[in-house]
Amino acid sequence: MSDVQIRPNHQIEIEGMTCASCVGRVEKAIANVPGVAKASVNLATERADVAFSGAPDVPAVVNAIRNAGYEVGEKTIELDIEGMTCASCVGRVEKALKTISGVTSASVNLATERATVRVAAGSATASRLAEAIKAAGYTASEVATGKAEDGERDRREAELRSLKISVGAAAILTIPVFILEMGSHLVPAIHGFVMETVGMRESWYLQFLLTTLVLFGPGLRFFKKGIPALLRLAPDMNSLVVLGTTAAWGFSVIATFAPQFLPRGTANVYYEAAAVIATLILLGRFLEARAKGRTSEAIKRLLGLQAKSARVLRNGEAVDVPLQEVQTGDVIIVRPGEKIPVDGEVIEGSSYVDESMITGEPVPVTKAAGSEVVGGTVNKNGSFTFRATKVGSDTLIAQIIRMVEEAQADKLPIQAMVDRVTNWFVPAVMLAAAATFTVWVIFGPDPALSFALVNAVAVLIIACPCAMGLATPTSIMVGTGRAAEMGVLFRRGDALQTLRDAEIIAVDKTGTLTLGKPTLAHFKTVEGFGRDEILSLVASLEARSEHPIAEAIVEAAKREGLRLVSADNFEATPGFGVAAMIAGRKVEVGADRFMVRLGHSVAVFASDAERFGREGQSPLYAAIDGRLAAIITVADPIKPTTPEAIAALHALGLRVAMITGDNRRTAEAIAQRLGIDEVVAEVLPDGKVEAVKRLASGGQRVAFVGDGINDAPALAAADVGLAIGTGTDVAIESADVVLISGDLRGVVNAIALSKATIRNIGQNLFWAFAYNAALIPVAAGALYPVNGVLLSPVLAAGAMALSSVFVLTNALRLKSFRPPLQDKVDTQPAGVFAVAK
Repeated sequence: MSDVQIRPNHQIEIEGMTCASCVGRVEKAIANVPGVAKASVNLATERADVAFSGAPDVPAVVNAIRNAGYEVGEKTIELDIEGMTCASCVGRVEKALKTISGVTSASVNLATERATVRVAAGSATASRLAEAIKAAGYTASEVATGKAEDGERDRREAELRSLKISVGAAAILTIPVFILEMGSHLVPAIHGFVMETVGMRESWYLQFLLTTLVLFGPGLRFFKKGIPALLRLAPDMNSLVVLGTTAAWGFSVIATFAPQFLPRGTANVYYEAAAVIATLILLGRFLEARAKGRTSEAIKRLLGLQAKSARVLRNGEAVDVPLQEVQTGDVIIVRPGEKIPVDGEVIEGSSYVDESMITGEPVPVTKAAGSEVVGGTVNKNGSFTFRATKVGSDTLIAQIIRMVEEAQADKLPIQAMVDRVTNWFVPAVMLAAAATFTVWVIFGPDPALSFALVNAVAVLIIACPCAMGLATPTSIMVGTGRAAEMGVLFRRGDALQTLRDAEIIAVDKTGTLTLGKPTLAHFKTVEGFGRDEILSLVASLEARSEHPIAEAIVEAAKREGLRLVSADNFEATPGFGVAAMIAGRKVEVGADRFMVRLGHSVAVFASDAERFGREGQSPLYAAIDGRLAAIITVADPIKPTTPEAIAALHALGLRVAMITGDNRRTAEAIAQRLGIDEVVAEVLPDGKVEAVKRLASGGQRVAFVGDGINDAPALAAADVGLAIGTGTDVAIESADVVLISGDLRGVVNAIALSKATIRNIGQNLFWAFAYNAALIPVAAGALYPVNGVLLSPVLAAGAMALSSVFVLTNALRLKSFRPPLQDKVDTQPAGVFAVAK
């Protein structure tokens, strides 16, 4: 009988199976995963039951299913975590989460004190994850959908108040200890005063009492976390503090009450070290908590943009209801000066609305019946009613908040290195402290035991890895928050690092370089066709199309008072053109390649097409009843800010490529005018991905900027996809970065901020690692044989606390980042915080 232990089954939901062969394919893929003992797939329930012979490896099974061509149902669970203090805590929580069946990925952020966990649908639950975290020594609770930020803020403020009280109490108790012991060493008059009035032994008794109150009063929080962690053989920062302070306190207690058990000449007390260490670390925690609160100000300001309630018409009466109770379809009244509560469409009345929080434009926008309004924007002077079209988590402001939160919870690739180091860092520090103690006891001068104790405690305290855990997430939080203020939303935090390394910026033309609202420039017919008649037929056809060029033709026909009729048998060939029957006549409109496909020669317009192309206008052709009838040119004006943005990208040392479906002459004319380095023209929608890959050949990193549905695949295929926020939802969902205002200058600002954030992270990591690498040997006494210098545990505690505060303060410098390109006339901040400020 086999001695291999079969673990309980893991259930994984699978999407995309349609027949028995799919079942066989999935079962075979799962069975090939190392460690899988048995796999059974059920087509009816669309679920796989997997048993492992060893440690469960659910992520490997998920990858195997995906590689077989099927999708695994997944959901994201977010948990608030209390009790984490350093980078080793982060690693411990992540490790605990990844042991849970069904967890495919887990990312824990020390700065936000939150875990983002991806689980296979139908497997792990939030309560099961919370239990695993509790077993690891921390407290967790699920972040409810639409959770009010007030609860989070209250929790942080309560923690801050508690720390403030603890610091104050510890300081009051510690100051007399410090004066009695260190004052006596430093100032002879104090020593004389103590000896004459208190007495040395009585002084020690008083120090014992006060230090004990410090350690087991305000400092009890270290023991509550540190001792259980030690018992689990998973020491953290609290464990180091407990070991350090207890060693100093315990040695002093023996010296005070049982000196006979110590070697002659070693009965010294170090109460002041234990008390001051606890007080300084509490102070560091307080400053750290206060700085952490400031790193999340971006989210707070975003939430502040939302209205708290809405005036809704219910049963013919206007009723004020809480924002969360507003439903899609509700009719809402907005009065002058009020915030618009949710997204919707105006049905009655008119006003001017300040949308600067979204667009960065300071001029209020006219709103009338049929206009769309965005929740969080401010109504100026009129009154109107609108119908709610998006509420709750579907509103634009809620989506922005979610994007920023997700980016802040992400880990950068650089964090993987930090995690590997911190996983073994605390145990290594404890070994270093033990080695320090041993070396000093054996080789140190008299009193060797005292020297050994002091230096071992200094090593334990100096090496707390708080700064390492905060180095990356705090910079991400502040950087992505500052980006949101500038109208740049990082949907994924790791895009911060990838964007910095971009070498080529590939841009779509329409709606990105240009306004995306083309106007009819020329309409020339072949002899025998009347202009008005042909324009009417072409506009009637194009009225069925959603292309911006079609809109330009339809608007021109309407301006000229031409009648439009309905189109029958409408057909659209992506990248070529459209055709339909209009009033019994066959009408075909499209690019020259469409005419060639249909067998129509466009040679009669060759000179016109060449001239229009040189002017940067897009030539289209119309055929009526199988005969070429007209050439049409549409000009899409270049955005006023585009030339400045292109020049700034060149100044950053980047190459700019334009990918467009326009004919080559038109594309090259625009590229020459803007100074674009490379043109990829006449690209069909599905060819944009290939164009991006071609630009990336040779290992170059490509960032793609686009706004349309046909840009979504290219946005996903590029190393970094940047979507113009005024574009389609599909494009935005496919992108890593969203430029809310639709301004190409946002690309320059995003790259500049990316470089600044990664530089800031580098500074933080250098400080955190270099600080430990340099000071641990000093704390161990490496300089003593050279110049007699030893690092006091008190100074070690101060330096440790300051290292975390330094990292947080350095990250907060990103709040003052100034975008290299901004409107020189409008000095108001462009982006989602213009109103809030």
